[in-house]
Amino acid sequence: MNPDSRGRYGSYGGKFVPETLLPALAELEATYLQCREESSFWAEFQDYLSQYSGRPTPLYPARRLALKLKRTELYLKREDLNHTGSHKINNTLGQVLLARRMKKKRIVAETGAGQHGVATATVAALLGMECQVYMGEEDIRRQRLNVFKMKLLGAEVIPVHSGSCTLKDATNEAIRDWVANVDDTYYLLGSVVGPHPYPMIVRDLQTVIGREARTQILEATGRLPDRIYACVGGGSNSIGIFYPFLLDQGVELIGIEAGGKGVGTGRHAASLTAGRPGVLHGSLSYLLMDEDGQILPTYSISAGLDYPGVGPEHSYLKEKGRVRYETVTDRDALEALTLLCQTEGIIPALESAHALAGALQEAKEFPDNQLVIVNISGRGDKDVPTLAGKIGVER
Repeated sequence: MNPDSRGRYGSYGGKFVPETLLPALAELEATYLQCREESSFWAEFQDYLSQYSGRPTPLYPARRLALKLKRTELYLKREDLNHTGSHKINNTLGQVLLARRMKKKRIVAETGAGQHGVATATVAALLGMECQVYMGEEDIRRQRLNVFKMKLLGAEVIPVHSGSCTLKDATNEAIRDWVANVDDTYYLLGSVVGPHPYPMIVRDLQTVIGREARTQILEATGRLPDRIYACVGGGSNSIGIFYPFLLDQGVELIGIEAGGKGVGTGRHAASLTAGRPGVLHGSLSYLLMDEDGQILPTYSISAGLDYPGVGPEHSYLKEKGRVRYETVTDRDALEALTLLCQTEGIIPALESAHALAGALQEAKEFPDNQLVIVNISGRGDKDVPTLAGKIGVER
């Protein structure tokens, strides 16, 4: 669905921003709506996706892993094989074309796991734009490889020392920068969060995942899948694969949130599972907050899922019951990651391992002959330092 004239999906979404940003959002919306009707814009976007990023990504039949599930045919949508190693490049390529159309000279972005930061630095280098990326101090510690990549690509990585020093705080600082420099700066937001029109733009750019998966699964099997699993932090990879299947009521869509140490412990990042509606970063959606409306600290082993909110369209889909949202713990994700490594030779990102863990947990209850897709949103190179401290590997 498209948002209404106020930028809302049902009750969720909107533009809760300072007045100084309203003209910038109006300019962005007008530019995007014009581009969305131009075949030349989509042709250029598709050319970059195919010639630069390497799309389409494969829909891979994970046969050895499926043997352990029983009664299941399992396919992995391999977004980890994109240039820069995740689905994030889909969004950054599209948005940098918008920035160029708007004659912006400077790109500012936020990042958690670093994949959006790397993808932003990549496209800024591609089109010759100045680039600053805000990143929480804790995430800089966890994701040193991606920090190096961003700097190598010519971006300035700006540490954020406030709050929990993670994605929420990096987003705060990126928005402050944008407010102060709105005339020449484009804010390249990385997920389906924030004020309208960002959730719509990011979703539209990421639906390439689901459109490809739909064509590929029909070619491979002659039918649509029974279930699709994807991880949910802000929610861009999941909305990207879910959206082209929303009208197919026979396809169950399952979003997996970060359960951390367990939802009951309070150390998690499961906004849809344990949160309630509130306003953060310019949008009304499900958030983790206390009785006074203050944002609660979040925790996940996965830096990309360590965010106290979620996109407004996900909030709407939860309310309508079209998507089911579940959680898995750090331990579950690590076990799923190890299993995928040792059965298929694929090292997924910790974010993607959450989605796989969700499928593995529910596989015991699957009916016969289930056809399942799991979105592997990114590769795990960036997580090796974290994994080395958590997983014992013996020869």
